[in-house]
Amino acid sequence: MTEHEFPQRSEPDDGSAPLYPLLPVDPPRIGPYWLEARVTASASGVAYAAHATDGTVAMVIMLSEGAADDAAAVNRFAGTIEKMHIDTVLARGGHQQDSGRLAGKYIAPDDTPQAPDPTPNAPWAALAYDASPAATAEAERVLSEVDLSWLPNQGAEHGPSYALHWIDKVAPGVSRQWPLPWPGKPQRAGWVSILISWIIMMLMMALAVLIAILLFQTTPPQNAPDPVPNSASASASGGSGSPSPQSGSPSPQSGSASPQPSSGSPEASGSASASASSPTPDSRL
Repeated sequence: MTEHEFPQRSEPDDGSAPLYPLLPVDPPRIGPYWLEARVTASASGVAYAAHATDGTVAMVIMLSEGAADDAAAVNRFAGTIEKMHIDTVLARGGHQQDSGRLAGKYIAPDDTPQAPDPTPNAPWAALAYDASPAATAEAERVLSEVDLSWLPNQGAEHGPSYALHWIDKVAPGVSRQWPLPWPGKPQRAGWVSILISWIIMMLMMALAVLIAILLFQTTPPQNAPDPVPNSASASASGGSGSPSPQSGSPSPQSGSASPQPSSGSPEASGSASASASSPTPDSRL
């Protein structure tokens, strides 16, 4: 289902008027009223089931993008609201809705930053709502007053069919939000909910502390590893007077036996005497 298609109505079993889910193009809030569902929709606007922050239930009717851009449609909407009972109209707002018999019901928009789009906010009105089919029929009557769909054909049809130039612009009108409605509806929780949340938070903190204590108790102690000496530390220790590893250990040449034959060995003495007794060639001459 696209934003320009309206679902078929199906009457619920309890006799109340059907409601339809909000579409992505619908604003989350219109004036002080938070939108909950769609009641009905037409080319001239959308009726929403909504509630205020104080719990007041209302049906908010807002003109569509095309109707809000037509001065004649805006005047027809304002005139239809002006004819209603003063107790039926809870509030009103938007473009050209601050005058007339029910001007006291007008709610001025909040101080918002200057918008780059000069398009004014779409006209809207909040009516008393009891979720009955009669309330839905009243919303349909107000919207039909705007697009003139209730008028019968005048005379015989000749030439092309007449249609409003904005009849295809059925998206909801402009409704600027300030402050932004993220992350949700600013509804204050009751004291029971606040107390339960605090108890849960304290239990979670106590559980986290207990887990940390158990983890540190079961962890075995670990000794720090011995430092590894490097060249800088070795040179510093040698200059300071501490014995170096070479001075304490015997030198291979001084303490160990030389692999060369000594003078006391039989081979050395025998070879020496043989060389001494054998005459050289020079001595024979």
